[in-house]
Amino acid sequence: MSQDEDWQKDVLRSLRGLTEGPGEATEATEPPRPVAPPAGPPAQAVQPVPPARPPAGPPPRPLPTPVTMELPLPAELVKGKPLSGDSAARRTSRSLRRLVGSSATRDVEEATRTAQALQQPLTTGRQIVVTSIRGGAGKTTVTALLGRTYAHYRQDPVLMLEADAVLGTLPARLGVTKVRWTTSDLARILDPSMQLTDVVGYLVQAPGRGWLLPGSQGRVGNRLELAEYRAAMVALRRYFGVTVVDCDTLPSELSRTALSAAQARVLVTPATAEGVTSTRAVLDWMASVPRPRMLPGTVVVLTASSPHTTLDVAAASEHLRLDGVKVLALPYDRHLAGGGPVRTDLLGQGTREAVTELAAEVLTSAMSRRPSSSDR
Repeated sequence: MSQDEDWQKDVLRSLRGLTEGPGEATEATEPPRPVAPPAGPPAQAVQPVPPARPPAGPPPRPLPTPVTMELPLPAELVKGKPLSGDSAARRTSRSLRRLVGSSATRDVEEATRTAQALQQPLTTGRQIVVTSIRGGAGKTTVTALLGRTYAHYRQDPVLMLEADAVLGTLPARLGVTKVRWTTSDLARILDPSMQLTDVVGYLVQAPGRGWLLPGSQGRVGNRLELAEYRAAMVALRRYFGVTVVDCDTLPSELSRTALSAAQARVLVTPATAEGVTSTRAVLDWMASVPRPRMLPGTVVVLTASSPHTTLDVAAASEHLRLDGVKVLALPYDRHLAGGGPVRTDLLGQGTREAVTELAAEVLTSAMSRRPSSSDR
């Protein structure tokens, strides 16, 4: 064979190698020989490792079961009919003064101003906490009076919530004889998707207007937990324009937390020298708390438990009037002193005027404070 033919074969062989694919064999390519497995024992299949399970937490708490409890008020414990707040002689004297006096116009102007303050529009729900330095000071009575007043004057829903779960008497003061769900129960049931019509199904409608959420079912039980109170208050804020809380007495942890989170605070104290002194100590503690500032928006209510009191109300007011604190007096009322359901038609004239003034002052104080991020 000549050298030219050898050169042409070399060129053709090179061109054939460029046009063949990677998986195609050339003439000189032999098929691959099978490779024998290495000697030794057969390899075992690797088992997949199951994913680690998270540690088991506590089982979810079951939803509470509603229990309807009767709260009877035995008639045999009360003698006679409920007393009117004012005696007959006092009512007659007041009527005569109105006939011969010239204060009718001033009374109408004052009533109009108070009604406007009670009916002022609200942009967000306002929560008012009522507490005291000890039991028996009248905080439940003040809660019932405030709740009734707001429910009478306002068009938006008003809630009275009991945060004294040991054995509160707010249902009895409101004339409620049956309770079902408690504050602790509702804290585990409320859901953001609920509407107002869903929520009120768990509440008790108070006689007249307004809604009640009791803290207990008329018997001694577990105390309301702080986390449950917070959950209930945050969830209920969007449904009610005004919420009045009958809180535990100071200095419990729940009462201190409730005071700091509320938009307005009411401290109820007996109209005695001991009561004023103890309340001043509480106000000094509130002044020492850097955040939030609690003295602005605080109203002290001096409650008289006897028609004859020796307390100098003006001097007591001056002793308690610190930075932003208002001091008001609730006069002795025969109807309130007798206990049982509060009937506004039986309240004395002086009591009605004092209560409406108190409600207007407290709501105005609540409006002056913006809700903090923890309140929303």
